[in-house]
Amino acid sequence: MEKLSGLSHLFITVFLYNFSTFMVVPAITDVTMSALCPGQDECSLTIYLCGIQQAITGLGTLVMMPLMGNLSDTYGRKVMLTLPMTLTIIPLGILAYSRTAGFFYAYFAISTLTSMFCGGSVACIALAYVADNIPENRRASAFGILSGISSCAFVCGNLFTRFISTPTAFQVATAMAMVSLVYMRIFLKESITELGVSTKATENDSLLDKGPTKNVRLFKILSLFQDTMSLLRSSSTFSQAAIVAFFTSLGEFGLYSALMFFLKAQFHFDKDQFADLMIINGVAGTISQMVLMPLLVPLIGEEKLLATGLFFSCIHIVLYSIAWSSWVAYAAAMFSALAVFGGPCLRSIVSKQIGPSEQGKAQGCIAGIASVANIVSPLVFSPLTALFLSDNAPFQFPGFSILCASFVVMIAFIQSIWMRAPPPISSCGISSNCVLV
Repeated sequence: MEKLSGLSHLFITVFLYNFSTFMVVPAITDVTMSALCPGQDECSLTIYLCGIQQAITGLGTLVMMPLMGNLSDTYGRKVMLTLPMTLTIIPLGILAYSRTAGFFYAYFAISTLTSMFCGGSVACIALAYVADNIPENRRASAFGILSGISSCAFVCGNLFTRFISTPTAFQVATAMAMVSLVYMRIFLKESITELGVSTKATENDSLLDKGPTKNVRLFKILSLFQDTMSLLRSSSTFSQAAIVAFFTSLGEFGLYSALMFFLKAQFHFDKDQFADLMIINGVAGTISQMVLMPLLVPLIGEEKLLATGLFFSCIHIVLYSIAWSSWVAYAAAMFSALAVFGGPCLRSIVSKQIGPSEQGKAQGCIAGIASVANIVSPLVFSPLTALFLSDNAPFQFPGFSILCASFVVMIAFIQSIWMRAPPPISSCGISSNCVLV
C-alpha cells in the first residue's frame, strides 16, 4: 500500500508538471513568429533558431541525462527531481510577464540553458521511480500508465489553452509549475532507500570528505560515464534498444521540429487549431496507454508491441507529410493511438536488463542516446524544412522533411523486429558477475 501511495503521488506530480509545460506548446509557435517575423506565416529564421535551440539542448542533455540518472541512483529520485522542476519555472515566468521581442530573446536564451537539465530528466527519473516500486512482470503496463498520464496532461493542458488567451496560458503554466514542485516536495516519498541504495550515497559522501575534493568529484563524474558505456556493452538487447531509441527519437524530433511550421505555412494554423490537433493526439494516446496497453502486453509481449507501435508511427508521420488539406492532419493524429506503444515498451525492455539499484542509470543512458538524436535532428531537418517551405524548393513537396522523418523511424522499426529480449536480469547489475546474453 505504501508503494502504491508513493506511485499515486508520483503520477500527480507528473500530471501537474506536464500540464504546466504542455499547455504553452500550442501558443509558442505564434509567440515565436510574432516576435521574430510579425505578420508572416512562413519564416526561415524561426525554423533555424528553433533548430539551434534543439541542438544546444541535445548537447546538454547528452551529458546531463546519464548523469542525472546515475545521481538519482545514489542520492535519490526526489532530490534529483527538484532541480529540473525548479528550473522549468524561470522561462515560463518570462513569457508570462511579456512576449515582446526582447523578452522572447531572454526566454530563448534561458530556456535553452534550463532545457539542458529539464529536457527529459523528469520523465527519466519518474521511470526509474516506477521501476523501483513495480515488479518486472507488471512494469510495461506501469510505464504505459505513466506515459498515459503524461498524455492526459497533454490533453488537459491543450484543452485549457484552447479557451484562454496566450498571456493567460503562460501565467497559468507558471503557477502550475510552482504547484507541481511544492506538491512533489511535500507529498512524494523517496523510493531509493527501499532498495538499500542509500548506503551507496553514504559511502560516496564519506569519500568526498577525504582527500582533494575536486579530484574525487571529477573521478566520480568520469566513473559515471564509464558506467554508461558499460551499460551499452552489457547485453546485445541493451545495445539494440539504444539503436531503436536513437532512430525513433531522430524521426520524432524531425517530425515535431517541422510539423507546426508546415501546418502554419500550408493551412495557416494558429494556437487554437494547434491545440485541437494536440488534443486529438493526446486523447488517442491516453486511451491506448491506459486501457489498451495493459491488455495487449500480456497477450503479445513487449517486443511485438514495440514493433507494432513503430510501424504505425511510420504511417502516422507519412500521413502528415502528404497532407493536402487540414482534415488530413487531424486524421493522421488518430494514428497516435497505436504509435504510442513504442516508448513504454522500449523502456520496460531496458529496465529488465538492469539491476534494481541501476534503474536511474539505465533510463538516463537511453535518454542520453535520445539526446544525440536531438543534436543530429536540427542539422538535417531544419535546413530541409526551411528549403521545402520556401519558394526555392527543388520540387513542390512542402512535407518532404516530414517524409524523411518517417524513413528514419522505419529504420527503428526494422531494428525492433530483429531485437530479442533475453530473460530479465534484475537480480544483478552491470557491476556484478552475472553472465549476460
